[in-house]
Amino acid sequence: MAEPVALAALALDAAFGWPAALYARIGHPVGGFARLIDACEVGWNRPERAERSRRLAGFATIALVIAAGAGIAGLAHFASRTLLGSNAWPLLALLAWPGLAQRSLDDHVRPVAAALECGDVPAARQALARIVGRDTAALDEAGIARAAIESLAESFCDGIAAPLFWLLLLGLPGLWAYKGVNTADSLIGHREPRWRAFGWASARLDDLANWIPARLGGMLLCLAGAGGWRTMMRDARRHASPNAGWTEAAMAGALGLRLAGPLAYDGIVTAKPWIGDGRSDANAADIRRALGLYRRACLLLWLIAGGVAWAL
Repeated sequence: MAEPVALAALALDAAFGWPAALYARIGHPVGGFARLIDACEVGWNRPERAERSRRLAGFATIALVIAAGAGIAGLAHFASRTLLGSNAWPLLALLAWPGLAQRSLDDHVRPVAAALECGDVPAARQALARIVGRDTAALDEAGIARAAIESLAESFCDGIAAPLFWLLLLGLPGLWAYKGVNTADSLIGHREPRWRAFGWASARLDDLANWIPARLGGMLLCLAGAGGWRTMMRDARRHASPNAGWTEAAMAGALGLRLAGPLAYDGIVTAKPWIGDGRSDANAADIRRALGLYRRACLLLWLIAGGVAWAL
């Protein structure tokens, strides 16, 4: 059996998440990407610059982010191997651990369900606002529950399946290069005039990096839910993202729900198509079902990580 770096990293993340005490002391590695991206955006994404110039600056930004993530991770990998040889895998697992978000995602979605179960809709909206970018002030119970489930489904890909995929494929540098790309997309990969040109490269590269993991993630959700295949194959492309629709449609089909639909961002309602053909009146019980499905899909990722380690 090869070194179980990915499996150990998954176990550490599931057991501890990223502890609040650790976050308070040293923050999170993704914060370093955010600071680098913010500095580039402030210095290079000036409105008086031509669109072509800002697009080139965006290419330079994502190149720096990838170089920083892969470079630092590569040096850490080399140093670990040099110092510890074949005994380096526990340290490599520790270095990969912060790049996964199984527990964090679970910890953020559960409070939404708990608040709805208590009938506290304002608290549910407040908990939801921590994990979604849409307007939550006017959402009713069903809207809150659907938004929480949609976020859970989408984040299964970019929070767990995709980083694990790149860790298994390219090791520690692959994981942290992916995290840099994904962070850049979340910060600047938007269509608003301010970021459209500057964030174009980050958004397209994130689409590419998530292409295979999103489809694998959708398949795992269907396997874990013993259903959802027809909905996934039919509705995945209804989503504006080339990737997010796969896990979202799989979740909708497996749970027998309708997700997505009209959304409001910054007070502007966007008429997005529905995904799935089940109930739209989701509730706290449906969030709990979605969490159970999510956990089973994560266990399938554990099996994959263990299988890869055994095969290699």
